[in-house]
Amino acid sequence: MGAASAYLSPSRWSLPLIPPPSPSPQESIPFSRVSCCSSRLSSSAVTSGSGSTKTATLSAIQSSGIIACLRSCSSEIAFEAASAALDGGISVLEITMSTPGVFQVLKRLVEAYPAAFLGVGTVLRAADAINAMNAGARFLMSPATVKDVMNVVQGTEVLYIPGVMTPTEILCAYNGGASIVKVYPVSALGGVQYIAALKKPFSHIPMVASQGITTDSLRDYITAGASAVVLSDAIFSKEAMLRRDFSKIHQLALHASSQGKEAVHG
Repeated sequence: MGAASAYLSPSRWSLPLIPPPSPSPQESIPFSRVSCCSSRLSSSAVTSGSGSTKTATLSAIQSSGIIACLRSCSSEIAFEAASAALDGGISVLEITMSTPGVFQVLKRLVEAYPAAFLGVGTVLRAADAINAMNAGARFLMSPATVKDVMNVVQGTEVLYIPGVMTPTEILCAYNGGASIVKVYPVSALGGVQYIAALKKPFSHIPMVASQGITTDSLRDYITAGASAVVLSDAIFSKEAMLRRDFSKIHQLALHASSQGKEAVHG
């Protein structure tokens, strides 16, 4: 593997599977198919410790200017790639629900990087939101505003970032309790100019720009009014993921992290 070997740790590749319990009738979740670890929200997810409040998470997102988005076809690769990015200066990172063993990977990362702000993306069901929170997620993201997920996070210290596209959706999500929204798919909607237009009537609503953003365009989005951007391939390039080149991912993370801080703080 060459340069990637510096990030390979045999102990990290052992990700124990947590079998789903058989819920009692009182604990059953109203979904036809539920692939989850627990139907109950742990007390630690409801009242998290110091530094993991919604305010701290929101502040970390706005301060870094970047949410790194990781999706992988392997739990082992996901853990190593996330570790490389976090070691490269990324402080806010989401793992998408499509990643195998996403909750187990998240739990390992939370233990290895307790100071990082780690979350789960593409959360579309309350059951998945609960499992993510129990695994230690500090924030959840969705491509749309999912009312069931928004209801689950109420009363907890987990930040929910719902996906929005139109001015009406932005205002509805904000009035519904969202502290920050994700404008998606921003590139298809007009990119930087669309963010700039939205911020005119909604200057009071923090926005994350998501989809098709590169490290080179990061500054433009921040200047236009975005609080942060979601970077996926710009950090976890398809080639590096395929080759398991974690050193390359580390380098991309270093560059993105530096660009993000420079864009936010000048």
